[in-house]
Amino acid sequence: MTAVNTVLVVGAGLAGTGTAILLASRGVAVDLVEVNAGISAVGSGITLQGNALRVLRDLGVWEAVRAESSCFDSVGLRAPDGTLLAEIPDARTGGPDLPAALGMPRPALARTLIERARDAGVKLHFGRSVTELGEDGAVTFSDGSTGRYDLVVGADGIRSTVRRLIGVEAGIRATGMGIWRVFGPRPASVTRTELCYGGPCYIAGYCPTGEDSLYAYLVEDAQNRGVLSAGERLETMRELASAYHGPWDEIRAALDDPERLHYTWFETHVLPPPWHRGRVVLIGDAAHSCPPTLAQGGAQALEDATVLAELLTERPVPDEQLWTAFTDRRYARAKAVVDASNQLGQWLLDRERGDVPGLMHRIAELVSPPA
Repeated sequence: MTAVNTVLVVGAGLAGTGTAILLASRGVAVDLVEVNAGISAVGSGITLQGNALRVLRDLGVWEAVRAESSCFDSVGLRAPDGTLLAEIPDARTGGPDLPAALGMPRPALARTLIERARDAGVKLHFGRSVTELGEDGAVTFSDGSTGRYDLVVGADGIRSTVRRLIGVEAGIRATGMGIWRVFGPRPASVTRTELCYGGPCYIAGYCPTGEDSLYAYLVEDAQNRGVLSAGERLETMRELASAYHGPWDEIRAALDDPERLHYTWFETHVLPPPWHRGRVVLIGDAAHSCPPTLAQGGAQALEDATVLAELLTERPVPDEQLWTAFTDRRYARAKAVVDASNQLGQWLLDRERGDVPGLMHRIAELVSPPA
């Protein structure tokens, strides 16, 4: 007997599709709604650490993900002139039988998860959003239809509509950094994530996302880059990238399409527990978000999904004991990851040489056991 029989999941990101797959695979009737009309064919890449790969294996998509990604077990550090300074073995936080990390195009990952959700029996509704929501699970959708569910899962991101509709304030703040991202062809010399500290940017890095693709990024002080034209955005990123060499010379030469560029600010928040109100619960970026300095945002979203699905399908009722167990297993762990991600960024902003290896080792030890 499960705690719920009917569930609405709002948001088709990692947290939402992961939850939908796990619940549907265990016999729960799941509707998944996504405000966007479909899966975007464009986008940047994503880096996933081993603890995220462990959940993807549980979801039944590991083989498909591995086929469309680039796996690696170390991180490289380079000087702005391209000199390789260090090769650092990365912790295998998902266990010895999984890579330490991988890079993958975001649209390919989204497509893989949506296909798995469909196969698991999830009912998918693209181009639909929630307009009214009660803590009793009563829902009104943007197309005028209504429904009532045993549970509504708000997995709709940092600007969560579900969170707003149940009156929860997030306290989102900008950290002071902005990031340029670009998706493009992969030089043969790029075989793993490599980072450069120094020069005009706080971080200049790249990650392979497949046999022929990568995403590259430049982290700077947060600025209002939205006023730039497409051509100006392209020229700005090319100018910043001109300070970096080695593989960056080939990456910069391929920077010719402003539609492949994305610029966002780093933002962060963690909701204090509880993460539920009545029959509505918040997970993923709706509950906690961090800058990508540790590449753990996706992993934490997937961990939310696996813990929530486990509790909902192993306990008889969605009572306060269940919700206490959920936040006991998720709040402190997610908060530690968010705090560490923010600390890494703050050290860079303050030009302070913090104990980066120690911090990264501590987080690796934290996330290596299953959530």
